[in-house]
Amino acid sequence: MRNVADESFRDSIGTIDNEGKRVWIYPKKPKGWFYDKRKIVSYLLIIMLLVAPFIKINGNQLFLFNVLERKFSFFGVTFWPQDFYIVVIGLIICVVFVALFTVVFGRIFCGWICPQTIFMEMVFRRIEYWIEGDRGAQIRLNKQEWNAEKIRKKAIKGILFFLISFVIANVFLAYIIGSDQVLLMIKHGPFQHVSTFISLIIFTGVFYFVFAWFREQVCLIACPYGRLQGVLLDEKSIVVAYDYKRGEAEKGRAKFKKNEDRTEKGLGDCIDCSQCVHVCPTGIDIRNGTQLECVNCTACIDACDHMMESVNLPKGLIRYASENEISKKEKFKFTARMKGYSAVLLILVGILTGLMFLRSDVEAKVLRLPGQLFEHKGENISNVYTYKIANKTARDFSNVTFKIIHPKGKITLVGKQVLNIEKEAMIQGTLFIEIPQVLLEGDKTEVQLELYSNGELIDQTKTNFLGPRSFN
Repeated sequence: MRNVADESFRDSIGTIDNEGKRVWIYPKKPKGWFYDKRKIVSYLLIIMLLVAPFIKINGNQLFLFNVLERKFSFFGVTFWPQDFYIVVIGLIICVVFVALFTVVFGRIFCGWICPQTIFMEMVFRRIEYWIEGDRGAQIRLNKQEWNAEKIRKKAIKGILFFLISFVIANVFLAYIIGSDQVLLMIKHGPFQHVSTFISLIIFTGVFYFVFAWFREQVCLIACPYGRLQGVLLDEKSIVVAYDYKRGEAEKGRAKFKKNEDRTEKGLGDCIDCSQCVHVCPTGIDIRNGTQLECVNCTACIDACDHMMESVNLPKGLIRYASENEISKKEKFKFTARMKGYSAVLLILVGILTGLMFLRSDVEAKVLRLPGQLFEHKGENISNVYTYKIANKTARDFSNVTFKIIHPKGKITLVGKQVLNIEKEAMIQGTLFIEIPQVLLEGDKTEVQLELYSNGELIDQTKTNFLGPRSFN
């Protein structure tokens, strides 16, 4: 049995005391194999995050989430409101993927990929270690009076935090309104782009607040993912886990004593050094089991492995493992639940891939003008339509013309007979379609149209044609 005498820690988060006040966390600087690997992954992701909005493919931004203009770009492919169904399916795939990933690997996303964790632990926290020192030095600094040393260190840290928050805000804004707009503001100055500059200052303030003060509270309070894990995880999920069977043994954990035979005394391998607690960025004790505050950052694994090596005990007392692996010594199995999530994920990916191939760069819609009946024009029947043509690409299309494929007929545009569509633009207008009455299939006939630019087919569409009712 796990040796946890008091389970009251599960009734509240560790960063809030009994009076509801904030308990500030001073995590010890981590070091070890996992931390070194996390640094590599984190800095690669940071570089990608910083440069991605300034990379363009075929004139389109690599990633763009312009909610204001309802324009989204993924890997250089631009999606407009007409493609919203594709975006929705893509978001569903992301949700299913995160669910599957959590079912199998727990909150590994939070510890290794989440931008909040990466910037907090690999940028802001490391600056804090550099200026204020490790855990003990930070505690002493915050307890001492406001003298020249404290003012200097706090001021330097605050300025650096603000500057980095300002850089992050610029990049974040580039994802929202586009890198071109951000670069224009930099080139022309903020006073020529007041609204953009105000947005930039607001984002800077938000990021500074999050990383300088709110910190781990984002993961504990604001982010719903930690609470979702309670639904998604089961005893077969791989998480950062404490091996209580080995750590507690029969008589529980105890401080290390040199030349002591812990096995003979029935003591576990946990030497109760609390290093796993001191190094935790969310202030929990992993020995109490899986908790919503745990972001699977592996800092406790490195700290425990270091202590095990120091006292000549096997590493892995805290490790990536499932509850069944620890309690029942079961090896990992791909369960029916995991297979179900995987099947749904594969189906959705297949659907998304198909839709991506079927998606056209130019989309034309031709609809009958509501409330208008057909007209007789000699042997022909005429209907009036409105058309909308959306150019989703970053290039212009010239000499755009409609052609009726079936049945044979004639198209007359109101105004210009040849259209030009600029990049990322939409044009609309009115047209007439005339079809010989003998070719109509009844009172309603499906008409197939094609759209050409300089003789190149760029889209196909269909519409309905209204004609006289047949009484044959």
